[in-house]
Amino acid sequence: MPESDPLTQIVPTRWHAGYRPRVGLLRLRESWVAIVQIVVAVTLAYVVARLVLGHDRPLLAATVTVSSLGLLRDARPSQVLHTVVGMLTGIAIAEVLLLVADPGWWQLAIALAVTLAVARFLSPSPQFPISAAVQTAIAFMLPLGDVPGERLLDGAIGGAFALLVTALLPRNPMRAVLRDAHAVFEGFDHAIARVVQGLRRGDRLRAERGLSRARDLQGPVQAWAAGLESGQAISRMSPFLQGRRQELARLVRMQEAMDLATRNLRVVARRVHYAVDDGEERPELADVVAGVQRAAALVGAAAEDAGREEEARAALRAIAATLDPAALLPRARLGDQSVVASLRPLVVDLLVAAGEPRAEAARAIPRI
Repeated sequence: MPESDPLTQIVPTRWHAGYRPRVGLLRLRESWVAIVQIVVAVTLAYVVARLVLGHDRPLLAATVTVSSLGLLRDARPSQVLHTVVGMLTGIAIAEVLLLVADPGWWQLAIALAVTLAVARFLSPSPQFPISAAVQTAIAFMLPLGDVPGERLLDGAIGGAFALLVTALLPRNPMRAVLRDAHAVFEGFDHAIARVVQGLRRGDRLRAERGLSRARDLQGPVQAWAAGLESGQAISRMSPFLQGRRQELARLVRMQEAMDLATRNLRVVARRVHYAVDDGEERPELADVVAGVQRAAALVGAAAEDAGREEEARAALRAIAATLDPAALLPRARLGDQSVVASLRPLVVDLLVAAGEPRAEAARAIPRI
């Protein structure tokens, strides 16, 4: 009897098999403004604490600055301030406890317990007490300053410069926001393309894949919303991003409409998945959905070029005028007509995303 093949086998790998230099360079390109922010803020905080105020070890000025800014793209002023307050809370608790107790292992345990409890009470964010506890531990292990509260002042200086560079050296949010928009429209196109293929070939599996891709759009849509919220917060604080406020507001309107559009796409995909269960090809209905796909691509192009919104609206209005199920598919089954009916709110959402007022977009759909 021949020996069976092993279930597992050794696969030769190299240490650099998963390393991609191009990806690293892209990360560096996206983070260079954040790096500049951190370096400038830490340097200024150190200069003020060490050279102006004469503090011997302004370590907390640096740690608060670095931790509050970070390399995450969500550097909205409220988020930076929230982190700064958490860290100053930890430093303040350590300062108070060290006034009444010498540093030691059990004193550190008490300090951390008090910090975590107080910070958890103050904020619902799970990161807030962690930031506070880290600074408590650092402050507890550092030598006391010449005067009480010296280390708390260092931390406040670091936090102040973190907020200052957020306003004066802001991270331009447009590139990240447009990247998020591209991810949403690309995912939308892939999902609706599978739905079209399912209709054209009578393929239930392809329709199911379209439904699965449509469900996966919720994450990119939420990421886009978070990026826009951060961008608007930064633009309100920074005088250098005032010119971006109108464009960000336009993209917020587009994102909100696309959130609804992706939800309605899931409805369309579910109805198509049910309709093609008989395995019959539906080329006419596939052409209708393909038209919506092409129009949605025009809306996606308008995310980067506002001048293309009118082109997208014109294409969508032409589709909207035909979406009377009985007139478009007079001899079709009820399931096929229900697919057309489900396209109506989807087209309205796409029109709103392209800049049409919702009331006018709704009037573009024929009454049934």
